[in-house]
Amino acid sequence: MLTTLRSKTKFNVKLSPLAKKYKIEDKTVLAFFIPSSDIKPVYFNNVQNTFIRTGSGDQRASEFEINALYRDQAFGIMSEKSVEGTSANSINKASYNRFREYLKSYNPNLNYNSMENDEFNQRLKIVKDGKLTYGGLLFLGKNATITDHFSDFRVDYLEIPATNYADAEPRYTFRIEEQENLWEYYFVLFQRLRIYANNPLTIGEMGIGHEDTKEIDALREALVNLLIHTDYFSPIKPRIRVFTNRIEFENPGKLPRSVEELMKTDETLPRNPVLAKFFRVAKLCESAGFGFDKMLQWKKQTGNDVFFETTIDKTKFTFMIDIESKKTKSGTITDESDTKSGTITDESDTKSGTKPPKSGTKMKT
Repeated sequence: MLTTLRSKTKFNVKLSPLAKKYKIEDKTVLAFFIPSSDIKPVYFNNVQNTFIRTGSGDQRASEFEINALYRDQAFGIMSEKSVEGTSANSINKASYNRFREYLKSYNPNLNYNSMENDEFNQRLKIVKDGKLTYGGLLFLGKNATITDHFSDFRVDYLEIPATNYADAEPRYTFRIEEQENLWEYYFVLFQRLRIYANNPLTIGEMGIGHEDTKEIDALREALVNLLIHTDYFSPIKPRIRVFTNRIEFENPGKLPRSVEELMKTDETLPRNPVLAKFFRVAKLCESAGFGFDKMLQWKKQTGNDVFFETTIDKTKFTFMIDIESKKTKSGTITDESDTKSGTITDESDTKSGTKPPKSGTKMKT
């Protein structure tokens, strides 16, 4: 059997299992450990003989699941590849200027701030070999250019007035409109999510106010994780669903390791490292790991559970909520028309990334 596993005529990938023989109660037990292959799918004779484990059994993989496995071979690589037919002119100037102003305001000591645009673009891998990288295009590109390469580019957000779709009437009460790029999506989505988090103001001994942002930070971490780890080449789209008892962050693409394994270490393996760097230099995400500890603050602060799950083609983080309690504690909810248009109405100026600075405007730090 071990010879068959290494046969080029049987399997598309050479497999090297670890075999051991044990004697247990006068019986011989053969044990085999087959490590996960970096090259997937692994199949016997032809790709249709690809199987995946579901529960306690194996099932033949669907065409969609097989394609997801092929895309995973490019995990961590695609975001820094150059996009044909693009150039620095494909950048949305308004988004670009806001990004640079944001870095100067919230990360003033960043060495990139002093660079001219060309050097800044090269060093951050917005541009490579005169073309936008996939990461640069998704993050700061013009929407028309993005949709040339990602025909249905969007991050979907719905608020559903029930605990499930079947009971929702109407089907949804709010939906965020399409935005220019991921940088613009981030702020509109984050502003909307703030509704469901409490950030009480505490006055210290010296009469100085301190805002507790732990709940907001947990939701922000989930949002940034969704944007960084989405498989943008999948036909599935990243989406956020707010039900009356939970918020679901769901993105195409599985995590590189099991949730249990990732939670034990500070290892970070983003699907899109270029996007991860953009958010990291803006101080909008953890510099190490997947931010599970920060997301789990939600349970400590609210008493509501947080669930993490990943499958062969998608990942979902779920934050349980009490929506009526959130609305009462949070006070007045931002007018929907403001959020729809991408206008940020909250005037607080915090490091949590509440609003992007307008081009040419210096923000307080």
